[in-house]
Amino acid sequence: MSEKERRSQPIVPVPAAADMGHRRFIERLLITVAVAAVALLLWRLRGLLILVFGAVLVAVVLSAMADPLRKRLGLPNVLALLLALAALLALFGTAFWLFGAEVIGQASALRESIPEAWQDLQDRLEPFGLAEPLREWVQSLGSGDGVLTRVGGIVASIGGGLADLLLVLVGGIYLAAQPRLYRSGLIKLVPERGRSLAAQAFDDSGRALRLWLLGRLVSMTLVGLLTWIGLWLIGVPAALTLGLVSAILEFVPFLGPIIASVPAILLAFALSPEAALWTAGLYLVVQQLEGNLIEPMVQQRAVSLPPALLVFALVSGGLLFGMAGILLAAPLTVVLFVTVKRLYVREALGTPTSLPTEGD
Repeated sequence: MSEKERRSQPIVPVPAAADMGHRRFIERLLITVAVAAVALLLWRLRGLLILVFGAVLVAVVLSAMADPLRKRLGLPNVLALLLALAALLALFGTAFWLFGAEVIGQASALRESIPEAWQDLQDRLEPFGLAEPLREWVQSLGSGDGVLTRVGGIVASIGGGLADLLLVLVGGIYLAAQPRLYRSGLIKLVPERGRSLAAQAFDDSGRALRLWLLGRLVSMTLVGLLTWIGLWLIGVPAALTLGLVSAILEFVPFLGPIIASVPAILLAFALSPEAALWTAGLYLVVQQLEGNLIEPMVQQRAVSLPPALLVFALVSGGLLFGMAGILLAAPLTVVLFVTVKRLYVREALGTPTSLPTEGD
């Protein structure tokens, strides 16, 4: 190209340094606004997010039941899931047929006996001047903005709770029916260079969650049996129902056993102070056995979480998500615990650390 032709070409202005800095500022501002908007949206939808995690938990349980049928019998995943659901319904139906009438009768008697036991406790404490402080303390539990207030408000909203439970169950069934679809969809949201690592983190979290659920199921069963037998020997009414309540509430670490012991001790007070002491001692012994013998044995093949971490997780779950957060705080902590160890401690920091699914 000649000198004359070069001069005839249009001159493209080069952006000045000030213009480039202005563009970078606008880009960073837009990114910051977008991140803030996403964070605000997630905060507003935190109630829905905890329900989604509940559905994931249900899907993990159903998948754990369906996988042996799928692998050993060579069944399609949907058919194996349907058989697992049928087996689960048959199990609950059989249990209700064997113990349902007795549990319902004991629960009705329990509902009628607790107010009488509460009044009897106040009458026994009245001569010592402790009845009024006790009433004031119980009334104070329902005031304020603490976790107990949130729990009470959610428990009072039975209709909303049942709707949430139905949503979690239906969502869990859909997730369990096509787990690969949702797993691959989430992994595709990660940049391509990190998808392999994200898949490993998903798999590690899923295995850890299964192990933790199996461990909790064993602990819940043993605690329920021990509580039922102990209360029956003491002579506390509705021992079977109270044992079932203890087994269910054992799912919530620390807080669950305390809540389960309250109605049993109240009913025992209606019998005698000695029976109440024996009942309190029973719950204490069962929890000591669970914490020092049952739990360590179970967690050898499951997931062991630091106790302090669980305590703060329960408090945080209650403050952020209410009752659902308290119920799901422990399994959510398991997932976060494994994910942080895999992605941050091991990969980002390069620090060797064992995952719960790999052993110590």
